[in-house]
Amino acid sequence: MLKILFSPSEGKKSGGNEKAKDLFGALNARKEILDAYNTIVLSANEEKIKELFGFKKFSECRPYINDIYNSALMCAIERYQGVAYDYLKYAELNESAQEHLKNNTLIFSNLYGPVLGGDVIANYKVKQGNSIGDIAPDKFYKERFSYQLDLYLGGNDILDLRAGYYNKFYKLTQPHTTLKFLKNGKTVSHWAKAYRGIVLREIAKAGVNSLNDFMKLEIENLQVHEITEQKLKKEIVYNIIE
Repeated sequence: MLKILFSPSEGKKSGGNEKAKDLFGALNARKEILDAYNTIVLSANEEKIKELFGFKKFSECRPYINDIYNSALMCAIERYQGVAYDYLKYAELNESAQEHLKNNTLIFSNLYGPVLGGDVIANYKVKQGNSIGDIAPDKFYKERFSYQLDLYLGGNDILDLRAGYYNKFYKLTQPHTTLKFLKNGKTVSHWAKAYRGIVLREIAKAGVNSLNDFMKLEIENLQVHEITEQKLKKEIVYNIIE
């Protein structure tokens, strides 16, 4: 099977009507960090809340001030809003493609750590790179989830579409493939987010289950420039053709 590692997004949709269920990984493995988050959010300490969320105005914080354990829940793949998710257009996919994403996408959340696309999460706010109380999320999840991720991903093809920052949460120890996007010979950043979303969308639409199938996938405006291999990592470099 092809498993896709993906990044979260700063923006999120509010609301949700999913029922609570166990998340990826060990039961209660996240309790310490969720408790720390809840303590700050419900503390009424405006400065600490603004710092955690990364906002300058407290009025911007209000949509996120909720008890994390008693909040509306939504599937992670639906919760996030941002460039990659805008181009993924999850809501426009058919049911089969949506299920493919729920079952085979691992998103690395700044609060919840690694979650499957179909795992249900609350609306939350943690600015990338911020600690939650005394807990650094990247170190916290790397220590607690690396072994489980190794087991879960073992024997599968892996496509790593994460932004570089999220390598801190989990370092791959087995063969995997990454993508790089060039425009006019230069590496792109903003459009890389967009094309990660487009690639994930096309994988879901085609029901791609292996790296071999992915290599055969034709994606509009993308042309393979070169493929490099170094130790465990294969990198597919695309030219953006527009």
